Amino acid sequence: MDAHPSPGPDSSGRGQDRWQATASAAGLLADDGSVAVTIFAEMSALAVRTGAINLGQGFPDVDGPEYVKQAAIQAIEAGRNQYAPGDGVPELRQAVADHQKRHYGLDVDPDTEVLVTTGATEALTASVLALTRPGDEVLTLEPFYDSHAAAIGMSGATHVTAPLVPGPDGFRLDVEALRAAATDRLRMILLNSPHNPTGTVLTRDELEAVAAVAREHDAIVVTDEVYEHLTFGAEHIPVSTLPGMAERTLTISSSGKTFSFTGWKVGWLHGPADLVTAVRTVKQYLTYTSGAPFQPAIAQALADDDTPRDLAASLASRRDLLCAGLETAGFEVTRPAGTYFVMADASAVLARLGLRDGVELCRRLPELAGVVAIPASAFCRAGSPTAQALANHVRFTFVKREEVLRDAATRLAGLGVPLS
Repeated sequence: MDAHPSPGPDSSGRGQDRWQATASAAGLLADDGSVAVTIFAEMSALAVRTGAINLGQGFPDVDGPEYVKQAAIQAIEAGRNQYAPGDGVPELRQAVADHQKRHYGLDVDPDTEVLVTTGATEALTASVLALTRPGDEVLTLEPFYDSHAAAIGMSGATHVTAPLVPGPDGFRLDVEALRAAATDRLRMILLNSPHNPTGTVLTRDELEAVAAVAREHDAIVVTDEVYEHLTFGAEHIPVSTLPGMAERTLTISSSGKTFSFTGWKVGWLHGPADLVTAVRTVKQYLTYTSGAPFQPAIAQALADDDTPRDLAASLASRRDLLCAGLETAGFEVTRPAGTYFVMADASAVLARLGLRDGVELCRRLPELAGVVAIPASAFCRAGSPTAQALANHVRFTFVKREEVLRDAATRLAGLGVPLS
């Protein structure tokens, strides 16, 4: 058996080790074999170096509810500091099942159909590693969350995409492109709605189109729903609630976004017992388990439906504040229906400043305006039609305090282009 399985030759004709395939899939591997830092690390370092307001990375600048923090402290003081069960503590698995029943009418067995993970990222990566192999194809939307591409690279599967296209109703799925991208090698559709980075919440018709492709090709759907409660007037519809989809869908979520505890890294997935068993088999050799005192705290939080509602209302207000500031600065904003993020077309700003694209703007923005953003091309395959179409787009986060966003809007106003 080959000790170094390779997904294919690199530019020199030699096979790639798995770490190289992962870096390549994430767009971090240069032709000379060197590995770049992610655009998120680059922009965050730039924010620290320049003192700019960091609207690039999506993490809150305030903690979640005090009672949840106190529950974790109580668990620590009660001695819940050793390994938690590999599946997750029973009260959190039950809380996940209760949450899914209460919100979506799904019947989930907490003992065989729920797995607690080290954040949604581990759930996602373990699912791809467990259920795909070289030669399989994994279909994502494009632009895509960067770790989706990296997980596919780790597995040795082939990444194919279907575009989300900006328009008057926001970014919408190109259904014909989705159907065209699906071949007889399709093994998995990796979906995230509400969608990072665009803020799109897929409609029932769009989700039905995804489900039809999955059924036609007998594909598994892995759906990343970490922003499920952070929507602004749009309905979040889990794929597993659609006809014929519960038996082929793994649903992933986490506490980080819903309760503003991103550093606790408590996530979970649920789905058919056989698929959960497959993912558990891989996951147990990654972290095995983590966050023992945080898991019972999040179990309490999941019983609380008021906190997510309050956060969504607050985020909607902050979204509007930032969007207004961006529009004053000359950006054309696609108003998001969910998540922490807004995508903005910087074409007018680029023309005024004589800059080439969103990447150049983001590297200059700390100096020009004291604000950090992320170029949309960081969420696309290099040179893809979607990357070209979104070359002038940048992503900002609005999950910051109102005073921070007001300061950012004031700073960005200096880029303003007279509006016709």
